Amino acid sequence: MKVFVIGASGVLGREALPQLRAAGHVVGVLDRHTTSMFDVEQLTAALTGYDAVINLATRIPLSAKAVFASAWAENDRIRTEGSAALVEAASRAGVARIVQEGISFVYADGGDRELDESAPLKPVGHIASSVRAQENVLRHPGGVFLRIGLLTGGEAQSPPVLVGDGWMSVVHPGDAAAAAVAVLAAPAGIYNVGSPVLKRDMGITRLPKALGRFAASFEVFGRSQRVVSTKLAEATGWKPR
Repeated sequence: MKVFVIGASGVLGREALPQLRAAGHVVGVLDRHTTSMFDVEQLTAALTGYDAVINLATRIPLSAKAVFASAWAENDRIRTEGSAALVEAASRAGVARIVQEGISFVYADGGDRELDESAPLKPVGHIASSVRAQENVLRHPGGVFLRIGLLTGGEAQSPPVLVGDGWMSVVHPGDAAAAAVAVLAAPAGIYNVGSPVLKRDMGITRLPKALGRFAASFEVFGRSQRVVSTKLAEATGWKPR
């Protein structure tokens, strides 16, 4: 299969490229100097002749500034405008499969319940753009959307803040990349991507009122999300290391 990768220089992209080649795929990558992921005409030209495209592009703020909505503006644009342009370009170029990265933080707090792909969502603040990207990509008949857990290990950076004592879904970047490769041959739809979930023991169960307008951002990092990846494993044989 000829596979075009967007975000090839990022944490997930650097893991995905060798895995794609090892699986026998012919790989092309987006050159940001010549092609904008927001320009439909340029993307269409770049995608012509490819069977599939994997979009792993993000711009995640890694400092304490992540509690500010403005720090997520570029990442939000990549997920919303970027995914919309990609779907249009892929349709014009005749690309049969789109794989889009997203996050599992969009799930509402589930307590101790296991959360599969049908579980309720609560997309507020900066995580809402992930749901917008999902809606865009699933408009394509070959659209696959990955709800990826917290990246840990490898070149992944630690999150700026975690609160609460609930469940959290984590995954090594190499395993998340392996999922993106595996779903090239899976049915279209949504797939959770995470290793066996962990129980946080942060000892912080209530957010101080002094946090004020930052409380919503912190609330996202404090949800209990016992996300399961059974659907992905059954559809592709994927399993984390």
